[in-house]
Order: sequence, then structure tokens, then C-alpha cells
Amino acid sequence: MNVVGIVSEYNPFHTGHLYHVEQSRRIVGNGQPCAVVAVMSGNYVQRGDIAAFPKHIRAEAACMSPGGPDLVIDLPTPFACSSAERFANAAVYLLNSTGVVTHISFGSET
Repeated sequence: MNVVGIVSEYNPFHTGHLYHVEQSRRIVGNGQPCAVVAVMSGNYVQRGDIAAFPKHIRAEAACMSPGGPDLVIDLPTPFACSSAERFANAAVYLLNSTGVVTHISFGSET
């Protein structure tokens, strides 16, 4: 089974995030079962702001959304509040450390 890893903040989880998860699952799964694991910043987000909602509420909102990720992993605060490079490096390290992620999908703001 393919497993997609997504680096996220979900601050808060919204329909654009859901679209990203669904499209990642569709493209990587290619008609086969596909799981999604997201690494999400915790109570503090990359810009150093306090998250809109506590991390457990944001993770639950994502996982409970039909089509949302199957698992959310907490990105430790020192990495979540770091530069984009440290944020991404730590998130990809965590995804790789699971031993199950076969693909990585990401979005960006414009």
C-alpha cells in the first residue's frame, strides 16, 4: 500500500487542505488503497504565532474530516518555529522515520 506524507500546519484545517489530501490520495493511490500521514506544527506555528486552536483540536478536525489524513504527527515546537528549511527538514525526517511513507506531497501559499 502507498502512504503519502504531508507537511502541514492546518491552522485551521479547511477545504483547501482537504482538497490537497484528497488529490494526493487519488494521484498516489491510482485506484488502490492509499493512506495519508500528516506532520503538523503544534501549538505554535512556523511564523512563531500561537495556533488558532490547540494542536489536538486541529489534528482531530483533520482526521475526522471525511477524506482527511489517517494520522497526524506532532512537529516539535523548536522545529515548527524555525526557518522554512529546518521546519521542512524536521517534518520530512519524521515522515521518513515512520518507515511507511512512500511518497511526499506538499502545498504552498501564493
